[in-house]
Amino acid sequence: MQRDELARYLDDCLETARFRDYCPNGLQVEGRNNVRRIVCGVTASLALIEAAIAHQADALLVHHGWFWRGEDGRVTGFRKQRMARLLAHDINLFAYHLPLDAHPVLGNNAQWARRMAWQVDGRFGEQDIGFLGTPAQPGQSAGALQDALAQTLGRRPQLVGAAERPIQRLAWCSGGAQNYFEQAIAAGADCFVSGEISEQTFHLANETGIPYIAAGHHASERYGVQALGEHLHAEYGLDCRYVDIDNPV
Repeated sequence: MQRDELARYLDDCLETARFRDYCPNGLQVEGRNNVRRIVCGVTASLALIEAAIAHQADALLVHHGWFWRGEDGRVTGFRKQRMARLLAHDINLFAYHLPLDAHPVLGNNAQWARRMAWQVDGRFGEQDIGFLGTPAQPGQSAGALQDALAQTLGRRPQLVGAAERPIQRLAWCSGGAQNYFEQAIAAGADCFVSGEISEQTFHLANETGIPYIAAGHHASERYGVQALGEHLHAEYGLDCRYVDIDNPV
């Protein structure tokens, strides 16, 4: 598949034009024109770049790319090291941030729900990034949901607030969405599940009686890019390989 054709398809599929984001979505670094082999991963780290080189990939497809708003834009130090390895091997870098959180089928939140058997029936938050629905077992406690998440994610999430509270209405948003907690409560959630947790989250959970579960930023955002790679393989026959660079955060 031609690089620019792939870029257009991904931009259209993920509706990148409708999002206000913290980084550019789409083709971030141009490599070779013909794309047959893709390595997918969460973050365009040096370790993932080295994995792409080892697999002789034509492109990297990630959720966390480069050129974030407000960061130092100079290509020095670790940024030079990453860029040099990518350019030396003529590898394209495609990155999709909020569009890959929000997609109703391939996105992180939709894929997380599928693995947990959560039923989606609504959206909330800025640009409708957050999802609303019911847990696999309505009425289960927040503590039981924590256990179920631990089994699926392979790591034990952190729970703050009323672990015994029964959950009929669940809200979730992958990654660093702890600031959506108040909006989740306003939307009627009995529990909010996200990736990260902040100091104020503890107090809000205890003062409102609504438990909060932090599943890990990386752990909650592994699934969208995997689903996108599988989709590209099914639609275009591209060789897409997911590489997980383990990250406990």
